[in-house]
Amino acid sequence: MLRLALFMIAATLNCASPAPAAQPAPATADPGQSAIDIPSWFKETFLDFREDLRDAARAKKRLMVYFGQDGCPYCRELMRVNFSQKDIVDKTRRNFDAIALDIWGDREVTWIDGTVRSEKAFAALLKVQFTPTLLFLDEKGKVVLRLNGYYPPHKFRAALDYVAGKHEGKSDFADYLQRNAGGADSGVLHEQPFFLKPPFNLDRSQKPAAKPLVVLFEQQHCAACDEMHAKSFKDKATLALAGKFDVVRLELFGKKPAVTPDGKSLSEEQWARQLKVAYTPSLVFFDTGGKEVFRIDAYLKPFHFASGFDYVASGAYRTQPSFQRFIRERAEKIRERGGNVELW
Repeated sequence: MLRLALFMIAATLNCASPAPAAQPAPATADPGQSAIDIPSWFKETFLDFREDLRDAARAKKRLMVYFGQDGCPYCRELMRVNFSQKDIVDKTRRNFDAIALDIWGDREVTWIDGTVRSEKAFAALLKVQFTPTLLFLDEKGKVVLRLNGYYPPHKFRAALDYVAGKHEGKSDFADYLQRNAGGADSGVLHEQPFFLKPPFNLDRSQKPAAKPLVVLFEQQHCAACDEMHAKSFKDKATLALAGKFDVVRLELFGKKPAVTPDGKSLSEEQWARQLKVAYTPSLVFFDTGGKEVFRIDAYLKPFHFASGFDYVASGAYRTQPSFQRFIRERAEKIRERGGNVELW
């Protein structure tokens, strides 16, 4: 979690102009909402920023300090949307030590000058008015970027790159964001004609099904999902292979009911949690008897994406435990037939 407290704070906050808030969350919690799940890869520390800065520097990383509160819908959006994008998680973990603070918390936070305050006193000192608020610190504890409120994935990626690349001395963040944010996600769940329609009764515990099953977990704000539908699901090889499966699309945090292959009645979100699905899009493959045999939970281009379907449909997973070797052998066979293989 995180530690900060007075001293240099006024100077620190003046050293980098705060970024304008994007869809800021009010600093009051909605009592009707539950606790916010912080990703397990956030660091648990003694909230002594002198130690945290040294640890991050040794690992050639910077610090990312998150201020949140339970019942904050924008904090939930950050955790569920941004931190369910594998590329964002990988980028964050590679470049930052992440620490979480509760703006109403009572844990002691020690700033780099040794001053100690509670989380809530420190948040008040920093004038945290929105949750989430994110502070990115350089190796000396200077705030080089402050994000007030929620930033959607395409802007959040740019913020991570700005700080990780140490661009604060070269460019104003607003200018960098305009040049590098890229396109936003579509904000919609795309349909495919081969998706099974609800209600979803996927029970295979009593009788094997005619086809294996693939369950696709998506969410609306997911640029990788957009690309998967625009490219991979337009690929002829993928479409031919998808026809060999029962294909179900579920929302990662959806509430619709589903009967799972082992006969349990769960909501979409409950099943995703049971399967430990954390990223979108994720594809979980089951055999005709309802046993999970393979999954894709990483960004894949069309050839590798189609190879995942082929790996299960052909039954190769039973004899070839290495998916990478299967891909290599599949590519060689396609080339031998005169076909073209685009790995990227």
